[in-house]
Amino acid sequence: MKILVISDTHGRDTLLGRVLSEIGGEPDMLVHCGDIEGHEAFYRKAVRCPVRMVPGNNDYFSNMPREIQFEAGPHRVLLTHGHSYRVSLGLDYLVDEALARGVDVVMFGHTHRPLIEDFGGLMLINPGSLTYPRQENRRPSFIVMDTDENGKTEYNIHYL
Repeated sequence: MKILVISDTHGRDTLLGRVLSEIGGEPDMLVHCGDIEGHEAFYRKAVRCPVRMVPGNNDYFSNMPREIQFEAGPHRVLLTHGHSYRVSLGLDYLVDEALARGVDVVMFGHTHRPLIEDFGGLMLINPGSLTYPRQENRRPSFIVMDTDENGKTEYNIHYL
């Protein structure tokens, strides 16, 4: 199962085609970690796979749930934008919530900085931003989560 994880597009969708080319076509699932700014329909129409999305702190009029939990292969995933857990200041609140919910993967955005961190078996992944990256190289980023038929999962940050 190949899951494409993106975030913080802020209404600018021009790079999705490049991302899909980079990963070799359509994923099995597309996950958007928020700050979509009214372009939810674009992502639902751009791919034929299931799409999971949550609103970010700039999605003022969204009626999507603020966070969702779902199954992705053998994983229980919590999807949130992260601002409600103050992820810009640290990951403690987010980790505590994830542990309390019994998930093993948390996907979040907000910081515009990509991150893959194994916190004692809890995977924290932030794809960064496709439009306003804030990490050192300032290149648009996304994550591919790839689970093989044996349940082994790899997480990879990609840069455009």
